[in-house]
Amino acid sequence: MKYKFNNFYALLSFQAKKRKNKTALFVNDEKITYKEILENVDKLAGFLEQKGVKENDKVALFLRNSPEFIYTIFAVSKLGAILVPINTFLKEEELTYILQDSQSSILMASTQYAKVINHSKASSLCRFIIWEGEEVLERENHLHFDEALSSKNKESIQVPRELEDTAVIIYTSGTTGKPKGAMLSNKNILSNAESGRRTINVKPKDRGIVFLPMFHSFTFSIGIILPLYVGASIVIIQSIQPFSNIFKQTLLKRVTLFFGVPDVYNALSKAKLPWYFMWFNKIRIFVSGAAALQPKTLDAMDKKFRRAALLEGYGLSEASPAVSMNTLKKQKAGSVGTALYSYEIKVVDEEMNELPHGGIGDIIVKGDNVMQGYLNRPEATAENIINGWLLTGDMGYIDDENFLFIVDRKKDLIISKGINIYPRELEEVIDKYEGISASAVIGIIDEKSGEVPIVYIELNEDTESLDEKGLKKYMKEHLANYKIPKQIHVIESLPKNATGKVLKRVLKNEYVS
Repeated sequence: MKYKFNNFYALLSFQAKKRKNKTALFVNDEKITYKEILENVDKLAGFLEQKGVKENDKVALFLRNSPEFIYTIFAVSKLGAILVPINTFLKEEELTYILQDSQSSILMASTQYAKVINHSKASSLCRFIIWEGEEVLERENHLHFDEALSSKNKESIQVPRELEDTAVIIYTSGTTGKPKGAMLSNKNILSNAESGRRTINVKPKDRGIVFLPMFHSFTFSIGIILPLYVGASIVIIQSIQPFSNIFKQTLLKRVTLFFGVPDVYNALSKAKLPWYFMWFNKIRIFVSGAAALQPKTLDAMDKKFRRAALLEGYGLSEASPAVSMNTLKKQKAGSVGTALYSYEIKVVDEEMNELPHGGIGDIIVKGDNVMQGYLNRPEATAENIINGWLLTGDMGYIDDENFLFIVDRKKDLIISKGINIYPRELEEVIDKYEGISASAVIGIIDEKSGEVPIVYIELNEDTESLDEKGLKKYMKEHLANYKIPKQIHVIESLPKNATGKVLKRVLKNEYVS
């Protein structure tokens, strides 16, 4: 693939010169042009440079959806530093771990998350924190975006960054161990933008709506970088409450590209929308990522929105993240589409031999979207990337038209509302609670969320009963709300194999029966 830009800042500079007075961002009643984005980016980069930010420094983002999130992306790129977007649903310990592991020295944060940040070790780990939001925190090394975007700031010198340089570190987890940082280069993300442009034919006249969290790899690459890459516009939704505001802004801002996850489309397919929305909306494409869509949702959306196509795709953070997508020319229910432009997908057996069409095996991916590796984890990188092929950990098959179908997850990953939940992480927290011998977390099907976690618990021999109320309080203190198991089952003993490994498939079968 040939690339027009080497980095994010070069992309923005080009668009600001070509479309300087065009509205790039819509935020409530505010309109921000490409020229204004570049001006704010240059001011922020100058401020960060004065504060000592240099090439390859890690800049963490714990920000809500906002223009400041976007300014930071491009300012960090200009300085040759590296972005670390962090899931804003995380709690203090989880945030601290990522800041430590990534060695982030600067944190850009929204004041609505002040409680979590102030109870974490962010202040001691980071040289300074820049806050976005209404409340200004008067503390040493705590600054505000208003100051950072002041016209007094001296313009920074652009650090030349190449396609192969690391641009972003997205944290993801396996079913074992702590979260891992997937290192993504400029090329990785820009390849996703170009492949996405070709697949859904994105034009400068398009307007995409971003209400999914910007820290999510799907939103970052497809919701933010892709529209700006082609000179289109983005409608930013800062809060999904009330949910009706999403539809209001979709209508008022004439949105053409709607980026969502399955639970959004499940709700949308059932919602009683006013006739004027159905008549006047300009949506031409619904894009769905992060988890599988139910066939009944696809069918309902197709009947409801006859002028628009719902395109389901597949990806993972380690692939920047998009891998495949149904196309405007052809969609297949139950399939996540064909490989995006310039990427390769294979289904292989345990010896990495390619299987014939219809054969179920491990899904592997190759292309410019495949990550550089896991930060500080060469062994994990070597296990997951073999001869340039990324082992996705998912199982599926490819039909005779090269459409990919996901059958099951090789690992125990749970996806709830498009967000990954990793059982081992939950089990490590739960197992520390008094009276618990061992726990096993599994995912069960949930119509609203796709999947939700539940936990099976084995008590110590000398523990007569579990204090469920106390356990729930304990989990709320140590885990993000979406990770907390929706059901707690106490059983005499967890099913295990000869080597002592818990047989989660047995637990799932017992739950279903």
